[in-house]
Parts: sequence; C-alpha cells; structure tokens
Amino acid sequence: MGKKFILSIDLGTTGNRVFCFDESATPISSSYAEFTQHFPKPGWVEHDPMEIWDSVISLIKKAIGKGSLDPKDVISIGITNQRETAMIWNKESGKPIYNAIVWQCRRTAPICNQLKQKGYEDLFRKKTGLRLDAYFSGTKIKWLLDNVEGSRDQAKAGKLLFGTIDTWILWKLTAGKSHKTDYTNASRTLVYNIFDKRWDRELLDILDIPSNILPEVRDSASFFGETSGVPGLPDGITIGGIAGDQQAAMVGQNCVFEGTSKNTYGTGCFVLLNLGNDPLLSKHGLLTTIVNDSIGQPVYALEGSIFIAGAVVQWLRDYMKLINESHEAETVSLAVDKEDEVVVVPAFVGLGAPHWNMDARGAIFGLTRDTSWEQVVRAAVKSIALQSYDVIKAMEQDSGRIIHELRVDGGATRDSFLMQYQADLLGTPVLLPEMTESTALGAAYLTGITSKVFNNVDEVAKLNKIAKRYDRKMQPEVQKQEIETWHNAVKRLL
Repeated sequence: MGKKFILSIDLGTTGNRVFCFDESATPISSSYAEFTQHFPKPGWVEHDPMEIWDSVISLIKKAIGKGSLDPKDVISIGITNQRETAMIWNKESGKPIYNAIVWQCRRTAPICNQLKQKGYEDLFRKKTGLRLDAYFSGTKIKWLLDNVEGSRDQAKAGKLLFGTIDTWILWKLTAGKSHKTDYTNASRTLVYNIFDKRWDRELLDILDIPSNILPEVRDSASFFGETSGVPGLPDGITIGGIAGDQQAAMVGQNCVFEGTSKNTYGTGCFVLLNLGNDPLLSKHGLLTTIVNDSIGQPVYALEGSIFIAGAVVQWLRDYMKLINESHEAETVSLAVDKEDEVVVVPAFVGLGAPHWNMDARGAIFGLTRDTSWEQVVRAAVKSIALQSYDVIKAMEQDSGRIIHELRVDGGATRDSFLMQYQADLLGTPVLLPEMTESTALGAAYLTGITSKVFNNVDEVAKLNKIAKRYDRKMQPEVQKQEIETWHNAVKRLL
C-alpha cells in the first residue's frame, strides 16, 4: 500500500496551487501555475473558468507526480478559493455563460451607487455584515443576468447555476452532481444572511436574483460530494472541506479561537479577528464575516479587506518594468538607504477597508527631481504594510481589543523588508509559521476532520511551528512620521 495523502486545491486570484499533505499535514509536494488575467475595460477584471478547471486538472497530476504518489491513495480533497469572484454556467451543457467576474472588478460600482441612493445600504449591511461595494458577488450576479442575453429567462427556467470558484470546481470534480458551497463563501455574496444563515429573500428580490440558481450551503468541514470522471483521479474520493481563502488561512494559522488574528499577504491583504459566537457590526469601515471554529463550524470575525497588496509588486514587474522577478522588490527595498517621503497609494481598483472608496485610483506622491526608481519600488512595498496598519488599528477600535501579535502568511511574507516594516509600524510581534501557505493548509485541515484524519484544528495546527518572529526596530518618532506621511497621501484620494 502506498502513502496516504490529502489533496488541497488552492484556487487563487492570479494562479492555482495543488498541495499533497501527509496524515500529519506535512507538505509532500505541490505544483503552481498562473492563469490569464483579462482586462476588457479599465477597472474590469475577468477569468476564464475553463482555463481555471484545466489548470486544476494539470496541477493535480503534477503534484501527485512530484511526490511519487499514487492517485488511489488520496484520502480526501479540500478546496479553498478566491471568494467573491462570481460566475454562472448552464447546468445542462456545463458551459459558463460568460467569464468569471473577479472580486477586484469595478464594473458594478454604478449598481452599488444606485442601491445606496435608494437607501438600501444599511439593510444589506445589517443582514450580510458587508458593504454595498462592487467587491462582492451579489451585484456581479445581477450584472450577468442583466447583460448576458437570455440568461435571466434561462435562470428562471432552472437551467443556470451560480457559484463562486469553489462551487464551480466542486461541480466539475463531481461531474455536475454537487452544487454546494460553505458558509464562509456564502457570507461573501451580499445575498446571504449571516445571522439567520440562509439566502435572504428580500435581498435577492432587490437584486432580481432567482433563488434556484444558488448552491446549498454547508459547514466548511462536511461532505460536499465525491469525484466522478476526473482525469488522473479515481472515482469516489470525498471532497470534505471547502472554505474561502482568508477563512482557510485562519484555520491554517489556528486562529479558530476568539481573539486570534492573522493577515494574509497575497494579491490583496486580508486581516481577520475571530469574534467567536458573538457578531459585531463595525463602526470603522470593517466587515463582519463567517469563519470557522476548531471543527469547521461557523463563527464570526471582523475583516479588513485590502484590494491591492502583492498585486502592486506584480504591477512593478509587469507594467512598470522596474523589476524582472517579484522577489527582486525585497532586494531593492533593503538596498535603499535614502530617507524620503515617497508614497505609493495602490488604489488601482479603488480603496477597500477602512475607506471603501470605489472611485479612488492609484497615485504616487512625494516625487522630487532626484527620486530614483528604487525609491518607488520601496514605497510600493511599504504600501502593503501601511494599508494593513490602518485596518488593524480600525479593528482594535471596533473590538476594544489590543492585537498583541499578528500571525502572517501568504507569498509576500517571504519579503523580509516588508515583514520587518510591518512589525515596525505596529509595534507588535509579527509571527511567520514554518508553513506559510496557510490557505492550502487550512483546506487540508478541514477535509482531514471530515475524513477522520484529525479530530480538530488545534490538534494538528500545533505542529506548524513559528519559523521567524519580527519585533519592532524603528524609533517611535520615525514610525509616527511614516504613518502621518501615508495618511496625508491617502486623504488626497478620498
């Protein structure tokens, strides 16, 4: 008999990863590939769902091959995903009616503004914990039904299905037998009542969304279906865990207890604080959302969503051509020893928490005749930590809690300059675990609970030790000046 393992599928915004974990949640192998970002108009962002599916199949084969594993030894499959990205497909043909509309996409800002003008903002917030913003799925669903010819009639006739990307990949893995999602993803759609834990009829009516296109909602650690007809995998493998990427990262970081917090540094930055069973509506521009407890059941959290974080480094690489590889941003930032007041505000798709300005756009401030390209790179990297600082301070104000340590994960945590700067700004220890791909790890924990490999998250998460701790080195007067300079720049965009 070969080595038993868990498959974890991490469906990101710019790329997908597949991990193979052993029965102690230690990574055996992984594979990664970026996929195409489509920008049909300024502020619009789309993905091709079929490209994402093809990528997943290819990456599963590669990850299993790299680990010299046998597909017959897969215990179960966990899925984690970019959350608010919305798509609709025909359940008979299996074909998407349009590209997936990505969470970053701003095309539905006019719909959000119309809803605000009609006085609906408080209603949506009190039922969903979210803002009326183009970020979330609800207005994307409405846009698809309003703009794809014949789709609304097909939806009402029961021929179409909606899903976030987890639901799409689950549907494909099960050959169309399972149309489901979990509480964490449902809580990001703008049409799910997080307090009653049901699709909200009143909100669906306002957006004119037929309820029959919506998936069944389950605990994050539960039976979602079995594989059927998947190239490279045997039939009958349980899909036992699903969670949105940020909630999966909370699980991976063992932030399943009240008062624990983490920040994921990916395409965007997402700070979450576990509130336990008592929800709290923010007064400082944060969201209330659903996360998981130690056995994958729903509890509440405050969240601050930053739209552009690691994506600003991709911008430096792909559009400004200031660096050739993303990791070079760290080297450049560490090498700059000149003090300046250069600020990059990467509001490429508006500003998220705590400002929520859909119309803001990116800007660079503080340029002088002798400003170098290296200083611009450093300012762009700093912007990731500065945005996170604002969210964490808003979180402390809302909750009345002091965040005494910040657990971090995601690709950008490899940047030691960024992590040290984050600790300098906060004056709080920043803790980096050995396994930094916490989203994939969290999905593995959840499906491991369903398949009885683990009893609870805490039991297995303790095996992921802290690899590095960053403490503040910056002098308080310098810290204060850095924050003031940043705030002065942001104010000019609001």
